[in-house]
Amino acid sequence: MSTIKGPGAPGKAGLMLKLALAYAPESVVALALTGRRKQVDGRLMDPKAQALGALFNAVRVPGEVPALEESRRSLHVLASKFDRPNPPGVTRQALTLPGAAGDLPARLYDTRPQEPDRATLLFVHGGGWVQGDLETHDGLCGQLALEAGIRVIALEYRLAPEHPFPAAPDDVLAAWHALANGAAGVNPDRLAVGGDSAGGNLTAVLMHDLAEAGRPLPRAQLLIYPAVDAAMNTRSMAALKDAYVLPRDRIEWYLDQYLPSGTDRADPRVSPILSPHLAAQPPAHVIVAGQDPLWDDGLNHAKALQDAGVSVEVARFPGQVHAFVSARRAIPQGVQAVTGASAWLRRQLA
Repeated sequence: MSTIKGPGAPGKAGLMLKLALAYAPESVVALALTGRRKQVDGRLMDPKAQALGALFNAVRVPGEVPALEESRRSLHVLASKFDRPNPPGVTRQALTLPGAAGDLPARLYDTRPQEPDRATLLFVHGGGWVQGDLETHDGLCGQLALEAGIRVIALEYRLAPEHPFPAAPDDVLAAWHALANGAAGVNPDRLAVGGDSAGGNLTAVLMHDLAEAGRPLPRAQLLIYPAVDAAMNTRSMAALKDAYVLPRDRIEWYLDQYLPSGTDRADPRVSPILSPHLAAQPPAHVIVAGQDPLWDDGLNHAKALQDAGVSVEVARFPGQVHAFVSARRAIPQGVQAVTGASAWLRRQLA
């Protein structure tokens, strides 16, 4: 984790207590937080989410964003400590897929690699467009493959600020075209796309890009607390500006790294909720967390799709923080969210 700094930083004993509470059973944490549960806009924070969030805050300086490389290292540490590993019975195979400027690393997860014609999910990782890779989302991709009974192909797209917008959506589009043409043994008729946070943004942008070009779209889209509106003017963005895990200033920093100066934030490739092609999009499963500034992004996007006639299933977790699906060792509702998404994918790709 990040180095603790500043006059308000807890001592080692205090930090160890917060770490123990983050891993403790839910009943123990709920008892420890009796009378101290946080609430925002009428949504009571889940006790496990609050314990983990308090730990995150203890190793951060308020208002300070770490250096880029430290931020990237921290995400790896958090994934290794709080997410579950790739489950037994799921094979992993290294792949390369074409990006917009050259080949990109990818990884295939499967439980029955000997069986042909399997359904596939292209998974696009989150991390604010500036961090994350195949390793940070390894356990999540493996679990989706196991529970949904499908193949999952994770993509490692180019990151900002070294490769600013539109490098990431261009990479996802290029990889999609390869898979839709049968790369990696994919059956294009049983192909879905999904991602979390910035990966949810890139998934929604891909839907816009394909519809804009009049190309076939995937069977389904999985949007896990997606960032779909760069205007950042929603109610939850204001109410949760100091949120655990993902405060507003961190989102602003991500966008500053990702978007070149002068980029139009109303461009549907930046804010896909503004796409004029929502009606053309496939069914969606949208996971939202009520202690996340992106709560309204996800809900508003789900409503916009529904209003356009798209079938949408919304999984609301009002007590959860951002990234809870990637903290399944500590947060039981992360397990529940993955199980629900997997069941939905299984139905859509049958």
